[in-house]
Amino acid sequence: MTLAPDSRPSPTAARIALTASAVAAAGLLLFPLATLGRGFDADAVLLHLSGGVFNLTANPDAPLPPTGTVLALGWATLALLVASIVGAVRRANWFWITGLLAFVTAVAAVWVLGSGLSAETARIAADTTLRPGAKRQLRNFYAQGGMNLGLFLPIVAGLITAGAGLSARPAWWERLNRLRGLLVPAVAIGLAVLVGAVVVLIVQPAVNTSGTPFSLWGGWLAKSDLVYFVYSTLFAPVTALNPFLDSLKLATPLIFTGLSVAFAFRTGLFNVGAPGQLTLGAIAAMLVGVYGPASLGWGLLPLSVIAAGLGGALWGAIPGLLKARFGSSEVINTIMLNYVASAIFIFMIGSDTFPFLGREYHLPFKAPGYEPASYDLQPGSRLPTLLGLFNVGQGGATALSIAPLVALATYFIARWALGRRARGGLIALAAALVLGLLTWRIGIPVQIAGSQLNASFLIALIGVGVFGVLMWRTAAGYALRAVGLSPRAAEYGGISVARNTILAMTIAGMFAGLAGTHYVNGGALDEYRLKGNMPVNVGFDGIAVALMGQSTPVGVVAASVLFGTIDTGGVDVQQKLNQVDRNLVTVLKALIVLFIAAGGFLSRRVTDPPPPQLVAAAGSTGPAEAGHLSPAGAAAERATPVPNVGRSSEVNAQVELDREREGSK
Repeated sequence: MTLAPDSRPSPTAARIALTASAVAAAGLLLFPLATLGRGFDADAVLLHLSGGVFNLTANPDAPLPPTGTVLALGWATLALLVASIVGAVRRANWFWITGLLAFVTAVAAVWVLGSGLSAETARIAADTTLRPGAKRQLRNFYAQGGMNLGLFLPIVAGLITAGAGLSARPAWWERLNRLRGLLVPAVAIGLAVLVGAVVVLIVQPAVNTSGTPFSLWGGWLAKSDLVYFVYSTLFAPVTALNPFLDSLKLATPLIFTGLSVAFAFRTGLFNVGAPGQLTLGAIAAMLVGVYGPASLGWGLLPLSVIAAGLGGALWGAIPGLLKARFGSSEVINTIMLNYVASAIFIFMIGSDTFPFLGREYHLPFKAPGYEPASYDLQPGSRLPTLLGLFNVGQGGATALSIAPLVALATYFIARWALGRRARGGLIALAAALVLGLLTWRIGIPVQIAGSQLNASFLIALIGVGVFGVLMWRTAAGYALRAVGLSPRAAEYGGISVARNTILAMTIAGMFAGLAGTHYVNGGALDEYRLKGNMPVNVGFDGIAVALMGQSTPVGVVAASVLFGTIDTGGVDVQQKLNQVDRNLVTVLKALIVLFIAAGGFLSRRVTDPPPPQLVAAAGSTGPAEAGHLSPAGAAAERATPVPNVGRSSEVNAQVELDREREGSK
């Protein structure tokens, strides 16, 4: 979207609103409005906007909640979307209102539907004539119900339409423009989901356990429900605490390796060595955790974590030194060092003996047994689980402390209230720590079966903060970014390119090395030891995470959580659908990276528009002829200097020539 000179939404904004509203309106007519219940095999009872109910389950007599209000709200949503389409075609100032109302009515329909399903669940729980097994089955049946594509699309489209309409207002334009960096990842995810949906439609047959043959219309609704079921299951872990903690467990090493790759990207380097750096970090953590002095007790834990960071830093500094001293490619060097690290890893825990010059020597690292693994870490070097760390419940009950949420909310509120005041960040941080300590003993009771998410997640969040502060709040970070943007210009300005290249690869290696604490100190593989099945390939996944996160620390966290979520949800999809396995998750990740590399197929005018001053100057002077500014344009250029962005050298030369002529007169 570009800022239009008049008060109406820009043509681009109108087209976006038109497309979103039209797709949502078509979705209301072509897809199921809601799922009234779902069996274990993904068989469902589907409700269409027309009022038709399609029962694809083996239980045709299951009582269904009332749907009259849901249908009425669905038709109201359709009418509002049609009004939004009309307003977008006319570029009216009011279509943001109809888009927002469409969002509200769709959300209201979802709420009414959820209330009806909850009422059915309560009725079943109170029914004393049902057997416990039947009660459990019916509760699960209604618990799987909810909105379907027919309501999901208007919710998304309503927000997009409202945002596109409000972009005509300068205040809202500024707010939305700050989110421009999210355009490419969001579009890439959308395109990947669309292609993945086509894959699901092709490979997975529709689910129908009712025994009644499909009609053409019923088959289409069953197929479209299948797509919604797959994606709602993939992203379901964010809606429940237990699966969400499992997602964070998978996301933790991705945060470390994503930070590693992103840090190198920011400095103009490509770190493909995160697998090897992770391996060396895990080995170093194991050596300290197993063979460190037992007298240190819990002091072994920080030493082991530091050792993991140093091991990765060493393995990152080597290719940095080779590039700085000899100009060799860091891509080739890091790939080769991955193989070296793997060989060291296998050498240490693959066998307890090794032959050398005709003699056989003993190695002390491998634990007895056939499995390639080290000895267990000493208790003092083990990271606690987050559940054990934040549990403030009494008498065996589980209650999670609200202190982290209070501290986080306090920091952002205080940071906003203090504005640009000197030391505002430190004051906000101090306030967050004080309130966090005061609320530590206040907990929220939860039901958790158990979670292996460990404190390495907190170390990863600390790494996120270190990345942000170092890169954007220090002189060293400025020098690193300068080297990444233009090494020659940085060297001309007195910045040592060689020293910053080594520093960048060292810090990148440190981030990847710390990922070893997740597996060794945190027991993510169910044992506190170095094991041969450690998934070092998450180092390569860090490349995808860094690309999707746009090489920003917050983006890396978001991308890691997304990948961890769909990895967790992929297990449930595989359990319920035979033809769709976890390879779909791999396909989605690959497609997301592919579309991000292609810029989401978005125009540069959308992703990186010219400055507003230049747009305003061009709008006031009219189009340039043959690459030259008109006299009025030259006068405007002299009166209001604008950034030298988006103009050709020929235009610049013409401006300078006009200035010289004006001066000679």
